[in-house]
Amino acid sequence: MPDVLQGIIDQARTGPDQPAVKDQDRDLTYAELLDEVARCATGLADHDVVEGDRVALHLPNSVDFVVAALSCLWIGAIFVPLAMTDPEARLATMLSDCTPTIVVTTDAHAEEQPEPPWLGQIPLVPTSALRSLAAELRPCVEASSRGAYAMYTSGTTGTPKGVLIGTSAFGAAVDATSKALDLTRATRTLCVSPFYFDGSFATLFPTLVCGGAVVIRPFSLLFSRTFFTTVIKENITYTGFSPSFLRLLLASPQWPKFAESSLDVIALGGEASSIADLRALWSIAPNIRVFNRYGPTETTIVVTHQHVTPELVAGGTVPIGFPHPFVTFHLVAESGEIIEDSDRVGELYIGGVQLMTGYWGAPELTKEVLRTDIVSGETVYRTGDLVYRDKNGNYVYVDRADRVINRNGLRISLIELSEAIRNLAHVSAAACVTFDDEGEVGIVAFVVSDQPLSPVDLRDGTLLRIPEAMLPNRYEQVEVLPVNKSNKLDERLLLSGVGLRPASASAGIGTGPKLIDSAFPATFR
Repeated sequence: MPDVLQGIIDQARTGPDQPAVKDQDRDLTYAELLDEVARCATGLADHDVVEGDRVALHLPNSVDFVVAALSCLWIGAIFVPLAMTDPEARLATMLSDCTPTIVVTTDAHAEEQPEPPWLGQIPLVPTSALRSLAAELRPCVEASSRGAYAMYTSGTTGTPKGVLIGTSAFGAAVDATSKALDLTRATRTLCVSPFYFDGSFATLFPTLVCGGAVVIRPFSLLFSRTFFTTVIKENITYTGFSPSFLRLLLASPQWPKFAESSLDVIALGGEASSIADLRALWSIAPNIRVFNRYGPTETTIVVTHQHVTPELVAGGTVPIGFPHPFVTFHLVAESGEIIEDSDRVGELYIGGVQLMTGYWGAPELTKEVLRTDIVSGETVYRTGDLVYRDKNGNYVYVDRADRVINRNGLRISLIELSEAIRNLAHVSAAACVTFDDEGEVGIVAFVVSDQPLSPVDLRDGTLLRIPEAMLPNRYEQVEVLPVNKSNKLDERLLLSGVGLRPASASAGIGTGPKLIDSAFPATFR
């Protein structure tokens, strides 16, 4: 399988003076990037980091993060991204779990908090202290199948889980992404998503292995005017983010600037895409190529890329496409039967080269999701996602199994319901969220509109598209659909804003696997 670090080294050898990566403070060519990586790798070794050790990166989106991550790969260490904004208790839990040799942070943070309480006995090393001035720098270790990074995600347990990704899986995902999006040395990429979220790696590393230029900006500054100013000033050709972030951009007064930009490719992922939002984008910038991508963290960044066109979505869905090379998809019914039919929903299991190595230090939890008893002769990951295959062979995401609810004997997909409301007149955005309705599962629709709409108007409009039994319990008009630090819809913030609590498993959420063994509802098709 292709090796990410080796691909970047090759680009530095063939195009040393090509721009590689820049943030608001620094701008490096490929030769300069490689020199910094080698020096910081030597610095890591001077701090007693050896092959197989974990190195925690407590760094913001920056050139320093890129250099530190590649330095870990250079000496065979495993880099572990940490969010600068995480609570101390969460940071302490993750460090206790992965036991890194050192924690790398910014110079400013090291000066402000030289010994933060969450650190324990682990040394805190500022980035400046890693840049070795030794005459002889440590040579790069040979590419092999070992750990590349560990990405922490809470998932359904509420406790951070370290998803360990190997170099082969990492290389396969990056190579497939760069080929699917046709990235080249002329590509100029804007990184939007935070680097402690693995979706960001789909913009960062595929660009570097192709010899393109990466532009990094803090996520907090990339709303509306600043986003478009950066895209236009830096001649950005490729970027990727969540559908929620696209919705925020389209809701801003700056959104016509999509037409003024040099953007060629926008890749969406992490959530279901809205057809109405895509049509709004194409109405002002019809030449932008849009890709829908999908992939759980446990299957390395993304495993599909679907080029989305107006013709493709005319049928009312946005497919996630077909799996990457050397990745396999299997749809499984509640009975355990492998589903071969089109238009029949099943839970998606994923196999192939992009599977995680496992959850760090949690072999029993790993066995629960990396299954060998589903598909003969193959290890597959149980995603918990409901998917069906359309008549063209493309896979279509329905919803999370724990977000498809059963009310009065009718299965309801919150995505299907949200999309129906989103297509009502004067509605620019909509999201349906479950809440605790006195022990039962309630559905509240949050609606963004350019004029006041009464719940009765919204209900009557929804009834034209959705059966009455699927209607939300209540409608709430809001100014914007907020996103959280992972660049996804912040459901908890929405609920708390109207005095509601999230629905719990005991209230009926989480019964998805019992509902998947049926044909897909015609209302969504």
